[in-house]
Amino acid sequence: MSLLDGVPTVLFVHAHPDDETIATGALIAEMAARGIRVSLLTATRGEQGEVVKGLLSGLAGTDALTRERERELARAAAALGIGLADRFWLGTPPARAAGLAPRAYRDSGMTWIRPGLAGPADDIDGDALVRAPLAEVTADVAALIGRLRPALVISYDNGGGYGHPDHVRMHEAALAGSRAAGVAFAEVVQVGVDGATSGAGVAGVAGAGAGAGAAEWFDLSAHLATVTAALRCHASQLTVDEGGGHIVHSGGQREPIITVVGLRLL
Repeated sequence: MSLLDGVPTVLFVHAHPDDETIATGALIAEMAARGIRVSLLTATRGEQGEVVKGLLSGLAGTDALTRERERELARAAAALGIGLADRFWLGTPPARAAGLAPRAYRDSGMTWIRPGLAGPADDIDGDALVRAPLAEVTADVAALIGRLRPALVISYDNGGGYGHPDHVRMHEAALAGSRAAGVAFAEVVQVGVDGATSGAGVAGVAGAGAGAGAAEWFDLSAHLATVTAALRCHASQLTVDEGGGHIVHSGGQREPIITVVGLRLL
């Protein structure tokens, strides 16, 4: 039995536009194909993202980049099968705790500690996501969970996939918000180019029906074309190589398009 069997609604919690497609695009497409209603909560507009060299280079560091990334997310989400009414921004009702004025959480930025592992940026804005109290971020996530009542919430593992501080923060908030609401939470597990799995404390991987501590793996290669189309929507941040199957990030990092994804219930 799969953990997705009988699940009618799922909420994905991500930190920046493009994370939903890079990390979980194939999984979202699979759920849409199964008739599962998918909602997406995005924490920031990715204001600190580097920009691919070319026509959009002039957007780097400007308010125009914020607006462009909002548009890119809208196009990518539509390509993956997420309806307009099922897309939400953290800090904007209904993803805002009762009694608090709406706010926008800003991208906290990052620095590379070593290839494949990110850490905090040297200069972080005062309204950045990681500057906000965890209790406030959690309350905002919990507010949306309370409104939607999804059967399952999905977000990053406790290392944020590759260490980005915003990813780690959203793992913490999504897990805490899910537990407070009594909703199941699953973290995303991925296989790296070296064959290792992401996430601390991975005891092993297993097929359908795996219990807590193990991951259920989904081979979603049938959705490659859908994910590729969604990735192309994030043109300010990445390019899809001409041969297909790989993306090149704005910083030049090249990686395969993810179509094998694991989920582990916590």
